[in-house]
Amino acid sequence: MTATLDDESYARAALTYLAEPGDVTLGALIRACGAARTLAGIKAGSVGDVAPAGLSGLSGPVRAAAVRAMRRWQVRLPEVPPAEEVAGACRAGIRLVCPDDPEWPGQLADLGDAQPYALWLRGSADLRFSCLRSVAIVGSRAASAYGSYVASEFAASVAARGWAVVSGGAYGVDAAAHRGAIGAEGVTVAVLACGVDVPYPAGHRDLLDAVAAQGVVVSEWPPGRNATRLRFLVRNRVIAALAPGTLVVEAGRRSGALNSARHARDLNRALMAVPGPITSDLSAGCHHIIREWQGTLVTSAAEVIECLSPVAAAPGESQLAPRRAASAVLNRDELDPETAAVLDALPSRGGMGPGRIAHRAGFDPATVVRCLGTLAAGGFAERCEQGWRLRRA
Repeated sequence: MTATLDDESYARAALTYLAEPGDVTLGALIRACGAARTLAGIKAGSVGDVAPAGLSGLSGPVRAAAVRAMRRWQVRLPEVPPAEEVAGACRAGIRLVCPDDPEWPGQLADLGDAQPYALWLRGSADLRFSCLRSVAIVGSRAASAYGSYVASEFAASVAARGWAVVSGGAYGVDAAAHRGAIGAEGVTVAVLACGVDVPYPAGHRDLLDAVAAQGVVVSEWPPGRNATRLRFLVRNRVIAALAPGTLVVEAGRRSGALNSARHARDLNRALMAVPGPITSDLSAGCHHIIREWQGTLVTSAAEVIECLSPVAAAPGESQLAPRRAASAVLNRDELDPETAAVLDALPSRGGMGPGRIAHRAGFDPATVVRCLGTLAAGGFAERCEQGWRLRRA
């Protein structure tokens, strides 16, 4: 996402200020009418002003819920910044990613009308490409020495094999997972329950900066928003949706990590858990996942990768194999002619905006944006400060 916002992108940014994430009523309105018309309707205070024709695709209960929600959304209208301020935040190192952008992870569509309206990002990694081969590692904030060790070792091992580690940036297992991936020079993704510019917990300011330097910090909430207890539960669905699988390292029966695990199960993602002592309350949730939710019991990083992709972990492969450079996950011969032409138009150094790429490739901007998404997901292209370039090994 560049610092120039079109009407739809700005509307999605504005809606992150107006409503809490996961509001299925708002999600249904956006799906039926688009973000710009939805925002206009909220400002007018009338569901009918959103798009009368589009509303015909909504059920009566959804329309009724939208009418009731109007006042709730309007309360926050004074908090919505002008487009110039949002663009300024993007120029200051924060970027906004929307569903039509190349960096948007398509798997979030599995959340239906509860998918994010937009995502705010801070960091160097491409979110979509990073999450193609990733595992979410979650667990107790009050982790034991055993839990912290296992989380760190598993994260380092999967990161050393080119898999990204997704977690929530919290104390305990989350922090150990992020640090393990960073120590292995891998990519890690921190999904926050506050703005990407808010260090929460405060003691993790340096850790989150390190995540941004080597991976990406993600939030559904706009810059400046603080964390609340409910927001942690809401963001857990995004952690589960981003990664092909979720690993619970250590969790009590009432741990928030089980909320993430439940989302992974409901989204048909791979669900794994590390066993612990039967006398430990911190492992009771893991045992519940294995016994009641048919989660896969894993005891090594190799088993995690095998669960996610059986061909990724060959028999006898060392758990601590040397880290390999990131490579394309698609064969160049599999690219369609338009995407291949856009690939040929990308610079190997510096960067180039979609408009210049479109001119060089001879396509319209919409086609180039689509192709850039395919190239980023396939590991051929990456974002940079100047726009887009060939992905570096």
